[in-house]
Amino acid sequence: MTTSVATTPSVRPAAFGQRTLSPRVCIADNKPHIRTFLADAFEDLGFITFECPRAADLKPLLETQMFNLVVLGLSAGGIEAGKVLETLASANFRGKVMPVAVPDSILSFATRQMARELGIATLPTLPTPFSTETLRHSVASLIPTEAPPSPAVDVAEALKAGWLELWYQRKIDVRTLIPRGAEALIRMRHPTWGVVLPSSFIPDRFDTAFHNLSEFVIERVIDDWRYFIERTGPVDLAINLPASFLRDAAAVRTLCRRMPAHPAFGGLLIELKCAEVIEDLDHVIDVARRIRFHNVAVSIKSVGAEWPALMGRQVFPFAELKVDRQFVTGFGGDRLKQTVCRGIIDLAENYGVRTVAEGIESRADFVTAHQLGFDVAQGFLFGKAMAPRKFARTTLTRPVTLP
Repeated sequence: MTTSVATTPSVRPAAFGQRTLSPRVCIADNKPHIRTFLADAFEDLGFITFECPRAADLKPLLETQMFNLVVLGLSAGGIEAGKVLETLASANFRGKVMPVAVPDSILSFATRQMARELGIATLPTLPTPFSTETLRHSVASLIPTEAPPSPAVDVAEALKAGWLELWYQRKIDVRTLIPRGAEALIRMRHPTWGVVLPSSFIPDRFDTAFHNLSEFVIERVIDDWRYFIERTGPVDLAINLPASFLRDAAAVRTLCRRMPAHPAFGGLLIELKCAEVIEDLDHVIDVARRIRFHNVAVSIKSVGAEWPALMGRQVFPFAELKVDRQFVTGFGGDRLKQTVCRGIIDLAENYGVRTVAEGIESRADFVTAHQLGFDVAQGFLFGKAMAPRKFARTTLTRPVTLP
């Protein structure tokens, strides 16, 4: 059975001035797990997603949103595809429809045939099951070619509008492959530009907005911890704060009071940049000594060639040293990087704290981390950062395996 593809010109993402905006996709399917799976996959590609569980729900969505794409699930007993197409036609829809179905199925053929009759452009049917690369190839004409602008939006505005959230990337025990918690990473879910990385909106650490951002991160990570324990069990979490936060005695006291009294709470890890710690080392040591008895520990992150500045301390109340990714990624064949890592590992062993290799992106990186004696590994090899719901549903329930 052969089908034809409508030849209507491609609908490119809308643009504001010279800025390419994120494409919008409506996922029409009556099965919640399929909508969730597809929404996660499209968000990873930079789309802003909307869900439509019933054909009747589409009309009000079209009245308020302009979609580049409608993904139409065609599983047996699923959403009424004919009504969806009729609704799109009556709304003069100018985007495209992509059926998701068993290859060469009658449902797929009928949907594409009706779409052609109604003058609706279609993309080739996305076969089930599909890979990320298959999906990316299928919607390549809709994916923005430009990165979100920098800075994308003022942080104060983002906080007020509720656009900020925390995503999580897990850490792995190098020797046993057992999960060792996760790092929380700030993200902005902008209504126009989609998910925006922190490099586009994080203010200078001396900016007054940074304090409010830090307060948001602390409050949100505790909420997310409670979410995780209700669904999958306890997980140790780490957040990033500026070292200047520790200069605010009232904020530090509030932080300590916020720690859950739950018996499964293993404590909160605060990651501070090494350069900032060295600038104010005596004070950071003093605060770290006090807050550790309130179930809050300090990690020194982005440790690199400046590590000798941390030597010679009688008191070293830190939980871990986290090596900067520039000395980890691809360090298997780089003797200079390995030399820096060995120095940091020796320093950590002398103080009795653990070491983390951040930026593990390949099996070769992991093997080198194991050979050098790192305690914990973190990086794309074990998964990228994910929104809480996806992190709880996949990463926290999936055993760790090396690709």
